[in-house]
Amino acid sequence: MELGRLHVLLVEDDTKLARLTRDYLEQREIDVTLVGDGISAVREALRSEIDVVVLDLMLPGRDGFEVCRAIRLESHVPIIAVTARVEVADRVLGLELGADDYVTKPFAARELLARIHAVVRRARGKAGPPQQEIQVGRLSINVASLTASLDGQPLPLTSYEFALLRALAENAGHVLGRERLLELAKGSADDVFDRSIDVRISRLRQKLGDDSRQPSFLKTVRGSGYVLTPGNEG
Repeated sequence: MELGRLHVLLVEDDTKLARLTRDYLEQREIDVTLVGDGISAVREALRSEIDVVVLDLMLPGRDGFEVCRAIRLESHVPIIAVTARVEVADRVLGLELGADDYVTKPFAARELLARIHAVVRRARGKAGPPQQEIQVGRLSINVASLTASLDGQPLPLTSYEFALLRALAENAGHVLGRERLLELAKGSADDVFDRSIDVRISRLRQKLGDDSRQPSFLKTVRGSGYVLTPGNEG
């Protein structure tokens, strides 16, 4: 699937790693803007035509978690978080703040390239069968424009959240397990670590205004997975 020439914002304070990563991506016809601090990262992400932000979470000064939060308040550009830590809590926090994917250092450049292509495909709506609009109760999903709305009000979704909501909507009324959701949303195999899908579902519930204890739209079927229902249409 042809994605065209991409523009990546690489945020990395390790000068050697940054140069090596930039050179690898540029050799594969990806334009790279390289910055080494959080303040510059937010500025570049919001003022440039960026397809993907590759964001090191352990930055000096304004760390990657703050940067991720700041970018997500203003933009839906896909974000791939990069961390040297192996704790699940760091990866979960990155997802909670709006990252679309993550890689753990040390990573293979080929893996990063694959993840860049994957998040761009999701962001451009290249995953799943073509369908213009999906209606589930008061929830509308426009596949062509990659937008969703509830009662006519736009929902601020990341590219992965949109892909996940679309997968649930296309199977509304049917229970989907974690692995099936991952497959339909075109996530990475590593996304099925404990709590990953749970975190994303929790974020979707918040944006849908769902009560986490008694959700109206996104319901948990214990031991099986999740199901999207029309909710209260009154």
